[in-house]
Amino acid sequence: MSMEVYKIRVLLHYLVLCIAITTCHALAADNDELYIVFMRDRLATESLTVDSHLKVLSSLKGSEHIASKSLVYSYTQSFNAFAAKLSSDEAKMMSDKDEVLLVFPNQYRKLHTTKSWEFIGLRPQSKRNLKVESDIIVGLLDTGITPQSESFNDKGLGPPPAKWKGTCGRYANFSGCNNKLIGARYFKLDRLSDPNDILSPIDTDGHGTHTSSTLAGSLIPNANLNGLAKGTARGAVPSARVAMYKVCWASTGCADMDILAAFDAAISDGVDIISISIGGLTGNYTSDSIAIGAFHAMRKGILTVASAGNDGPYRGSVVNHAPWILTVAASGIDRQLRSKVELGNGEIVSGIGVNTFEPKKKLYPLTSGIDVAKNSDTKEASRYCIENSMDPTKVQGKLIYCKLGSWGIDSVVRGLGGIGTVIESESFLDAAQIFMAPATMVNGTIGEKINNYMHSTKSASAVIHKTEEVKIEAPFVASFSSRGPNPGSKHVLKPDITAPGIDILASYTPLKSLTGLKGDTQYSNFTFMSGTSMACPHVGGVAAYVKSFHPTWSPAAIKSAIMTTAKGMQPKVNRDKEFAYGSGQLNPTKAIKPGLIYDIDDMSYIQFLCREGYKGSAIGTLLGQGPINCSKLLPAKSEDAINYPTMQLALKRNQETTIGVFRRTVTNVGPRISVYNATIKAPKGVQITVKPMSLSFSKPLQKRSFTVVVKAKLKANVLIKSGLLIWRCGNYTVRSPIVVYDPLFDQFEGTHLL
Repeated sequence: MSMEVYKIRVLLHYLVLCIAITTCHALAADNDELYIVFMRDRLATESLTVDSHLKVLSSLKGSEHIASKSLVYSYTQSFNAFAAKLSSDEAKMMSDKDEVLLVFPNQYRKLHTTKSWEFIGLRPQSKRNLKVESDIIVGLLDTGITPQSESFNDKGLGPPPAKWKGTCGRYANFSGCNNKLIGARYFKLDRLSDPNDILSPIDTDGHGTHTSSTLAGSLIPNANLNGLAKGTARGAVPSARVAMYKVCWASTGCADMDILAAFDAAISDGVDIISISIGGLTGNYTSDSIAIGAFHAMRKGILTVASAGNDGPYRGSVVNHAPWILTVAASGIDRQLRSKVELGNGEIVSGIGVNTFEPKKKLYPLTSGIDVAKNSDTKEASRYCIENSMDPTKVQGKLIYCKLGSWGIDSVVRGLGGIGTVIESESFLDAAQIFMAPATMVNGTIGEKINNYMHSTKSASAVIHKTEEVKIEAPFVASFSSRGPNPGSKHVLKPDITAPGIDILASYTPLKSLTGLKGDTQYSNFTFMSGTSMACPHVGGVAAYVKSFHPTWSPAAIKSAIMTTAKGMQPKVNRDKEFAYGSGQLNPTKAIKPGLIYDIDDMSYIQFLCREGYKGSAIGTLLGQGPINCSKLLPAKSEDAINYPTMQLALKRNQETTIGVFRRTVTNVGPRISVYNATIKAPKGVQITVKPMSLSFSKPLQKRSFTVVVKAKLKANVLIKSGLLIWRCGNYTVRSPIVVYDPLFDQFEGTHLL
């Protein structure tokens, strides 16, 4: 990554933070801010719970009238909590009350196909359990949905399952639900208006329509974007039902309070799987809205699948990393969208991006942004083609060569009368940006070649050809996909799994242009998007697919099946190894027959939190009860105190050799009579032993336990070492990555991968 791009990213992070802080203060009145309050006791009925919230607020505010104005949300379905406007002093006073478990401030989070399903092996002819699949309800927390999209047609579907308790209200600009889209609601804690905000579940952004169609969209033949990626668009479970909970808004982003309200509703409504492609700042597991919501969903038998974040390749950037969440990284498929750039000297180079425009001339004049600056004061800004930095008379009718400073360069050049843009960048070169005018993105090597050509002649020219599909080697982890190690726990490997998240074609909204940029007149029912947001619904869909074959399986069992059947990925291609891809690439058809599963119940997660050092009072927040006595819950000595499908050992820097003991239990979900034998792959410098080395089963759901001992020596400048435990029985292969790493590796400039 170049220093220029690094500075840009830092600036963007700073601006986002400033916007979030400004928004928070704009929402507050009289120095009040928004807080979430968890109560100690779970009351029997909704009305009593709401009354109890008002009663607690009244004791603080002085009257029920003031309290009712302060109350924003009352969470009554799945957990006993409320959101309210409080001053910082009031928040402190509230946290001191006997009936209150926890008080924490509201935060704002951010949003993180025709080819992808074929690429990972889930084909139209793959085995399906359609009767059960049609009873599966997937809930998405996102930007809303486009009900008129063909992806949500209900052809061949009967009425919603009897277990469905949700609603689909009548809203402005919302055409309503059907037997496919069975639920649609919105949650917005404030009424700040934005031209792009519509107070209904309608999707004005396109993100929610894209993710939900990827997860469970109906089959749509001949889907494409202006001829690109033509094929049948579909979700993993086309017969499943969809419920959308709109929690993200143009004016405020995605607020914790809205997210919790949506979790509360989805759990009560009867969804089977929750998919949430949202992330951002995360605290510990007992004060993170997504972790809290997912925990309560887990206790009701609902698996939450969440995106890992788009802050890669920075290490330790993974979010949504609670062990009860299935955390998804993004990978590329074997298709890339590229455009040829033909130079006036006959040389042809290639760039990445979606450019759907056919050139009208053979060649156009070519110049650089710095050569068309308004004046000497704007030369540096014009290098990046920043708005108001270039002379319109010099831009008119030309292709402009710029360095990447911010998105939307193509809009700036087009607005000045330019023909198109060639953009140089060392980052973001694996995902294709959609352009509103002829444009493409090239790396520094190609950029230098173009620059040398421009300055070798007084009449430089070039043309950008329409984008074509190019076959490439895959899978590989996306550069933007957030990495481990897990910032929430040194014992749990995150992300868990990798799925396609680059250039995914799926349904889109007609209410927004393809780029969202000023002057863009391109609209489409389908578009390409990239991000862990796109990878997440792939895994959410496969979770629903697995559940359609195993309706009684716990969330942990489904998660285990997906993780232990993943395809291994190449560490030479992905330098951060398991910290980039977790267990490996999603493998849908194998996941329905995992052979063995690592199951985890509620108490196991409590033991894990105790092992992590969480206070009993904080753990009680998750359970909606008083403090937990951790001294009575800690299991026999184990490195992580959890029955996780992967194992991770952080080296101790004050010891030459670190020893980790992992105790695991597997459940037989394969053949009634079976014997699984262990295969160990240990990297140099690491010793891994498993006892016993063979597990015999004589009946279904029988459990067997084993112990893994990992011994590793600290070695200078070693980043991460990858091991593997595989249990094999016939065609069944149960993979468990074992990762050993130095927790201070980020301080090393030179690192080695073993």
